[in-house]
Amino acid sequence: MVVIYSSRNLNISINRNVKDVYNFIAVPENFPRWASGLGKSLKQVNGEWIAAGPDGPVKVRFTERNEFGVLDHWVSTEPGLEIYIPMRVISNGSGSELIFTLFRLPEMSDEKFAADAEWVTRDLNTLKNLLEAQ
Repeated sequence: MVVIYSSRNLNISINRNVKDVYNFIAVPENFPRWASGLGKSLKQVNGEWIAAGPDGPVKVRFTERNEFGVLDHWVSTEPGLEIYIPMRVISNGSGSELIFTLFRLPEMSDEKFAADAEWVTRDLNTLKNLLEAQ
């Protein structure tokens, strides 16, 4: 049986060239500077990335660096649950557009899905402000 989750694409324009944006986001150690869902730290432990999430440690896997602007990552909050987070950075004029796909997980209420979208939007704005201030 095929399962399809509802989703929302959240995007933000960033007044920095696409290479600068990609090169910043592609470094896992930079995530805690803007991605509050991963907490205040992200460290490599025994070859795996471990973040101090709001509800405890989470494992994070990242897409290998590439020339296509793909910044997908996977977050495991508990054994057997891995959340896929597609993310892309593309050129938008001389700046960039960052696109983040948020999937609605099974059993997630409308309110929780809306709250997650607001949270991601805040994080994307933090990233925008951080990159544009550099």
